[in-house]
Amino acid sequence: MATSSSLVTSPQHSSCFLKLRRDPTATRKPLLSFGSGHDQIRCDSLRYSSESHVTRRGEAVVTAAKKRHQSPERCAAEGILIGGGEVEVAREVGKLIPERMKVVMLTACMMCLCNADRVVMSVAVVPRREAWLVEFFSRVVQSSFLWGYIFSSVIGGALVDRYGGKRVLAWGVALWSFATLLTPWAAAHSTVALLCVRAFFGLAEGVAMPSMTTLLSRWFPMDERASAVGISMAGFHMGNVVGLLLTPLMLSSIGISGPFILFASLGLLWVSTWASGVTNNPQDSPFITRSELRQIQAGKPVHTPTSSTKPNPSLRLLLSKLPTWAIIFANVTNNWGYFVLLSWMPVYFQTVFNVNLKQAAWFSALPWATMAVSGYFAGSASDFLIRTGHSVTSVRKIMQSIGFMGPGLSLLCLNYAKSPSCAAILMTIALSLSSFSQAGFLLNMQDIAPEYAGFLHGISNCAGTLAAIVSTIGTGYFVQWLGSFQAFLTVTAFLYFATTVFWILFATGERVF
Repeated sequence: MATSSSLVTSPQHSSCFLKLRRDPTATRKPLLSFGSGHDQIRCDSLRYSSESHVTRRGEAVVTAAKKRHQSPERCAAEGILIGGGEVEVAREVGKLIPERMKVVMLTACMMCLCNADRVVMSVAVVPRREAWLVEFFSRVVQSSFLWGYIFSSVIGGALVDRYGGKRVLAWGVALWSFATLLTPWAAAHSTVALLCVRAFFGLAEGVAMPSMTTLLSRWFPMDERASAVGISMAGFHMGNVVGLLLTPLMLSSIGISGPFILFASLGLLWVSTWASGVTNNPQDSPFITRSELRQIQAGKPVHTPTSSTKPNPSLRLLLSKLPTWAIIFANVTNNWGYFVLLSWMPVYFQTVFNVNLKQAAWFSALPWATMAVSGYFAGSASDFLIRTGHSVTSVRKIMQSIGFMGPGLSLLCLNYAKSPSCAAILMTIALSLSSFSQAGFLLNMQDIAPEYAGFLHGISNCAGTLAAIVSTIGTGYFVQWLGSFQAFLTVTAFLYFATTVFWILFATGERVF
């Protein structure tokens, strides 16, 4: 009698297994998850000792796979029926945390630092100015950051496509940490020096979003990608909470330089960890296990690139396709609404309800926390729909529609709010539902242009940043022109609705470029 290991590795049974994998009737959408958990089929339950048992073993894998919405390819990806057998499975058991989970957690930490470093400026430097200069000074400083940010988006996206997210992101974090460290000195020296440092800070941060989405698309299969982006963006939103909570403590205990030194040091510590522990592609990682690598590769499109040496397509070609414009309009509308809600809602509450929203505790933490939670929920729901057989196109349209229709309806209802509490609840709902866009247009760039997603992200982000600048600086003029805040919020709501219609008509989850 042959042993189970010899049966698995013998040529005749290998051919039997290959036949099983190629059976088109057994092919289904792979169900992939961050851990091995209950979805994995234990090797010790599939022990056989004869050739007839091999066939039964293959049938058992197919049956179990169907019960769990899995495919035989998924079983193979998890290290079952592969040369090495029980030895391979035993080695995988020792790997408690998948390598891709480490990558996404490091990315979430980076996004947290990315946003926390922005918040530190408004908390630590602006209040040090004279009272009558605070509002004007904050607008100018924020604008200087955005002008630096807008110039690096396209260039940074192109660099990500060519060199990968690891190297570009490491340089970006190192440079913006250095700019954070210089900020107190620049603020004490002159206003011009401060504006230059903040513009340089924005220039370095412009590579963060294209790098994040491109890197995660390489490390995660299709039906885990939205959850990975949700985790990373949750870190981004929580960066506001971290910055708002830690900065006052550091100011009171160390002084004006304290929070800047803290976050700059954390950034440099992150760079050292990132540089030694992460690769652009999972197949280049010395830490990833073979079964995890097979899981990642089995859940990706056949022609997903791992590196690109091709020149970026011309801007004319990109802009000639309606799916590109769907992404650009979505980015513009998302940034417009986002900055209107966060930058001007305090003025709205002061004007309409005579309430100082900046002194309310919930305004400092609740909107960001709810956005973090709802964004991850949107990603998980998106992945679930893809796993259960829904097309990528329909899922992207559903998520983006919620991300725009929800805030739009909330803004319309805000016009009829009779109390500050009701208005605050509606504002929080609007911000929370806007996070569904993370599972919409933010992922769609990888769908339609997997080889040029960084470049496309940079172009759309450039347009979105322009919208952020206009909404941050120009909302007051629009309110004065329209006659009231309520009228302006109504116009913003209909902008959400119009972009939703355009998105539904022209967006696609299929590859275009």
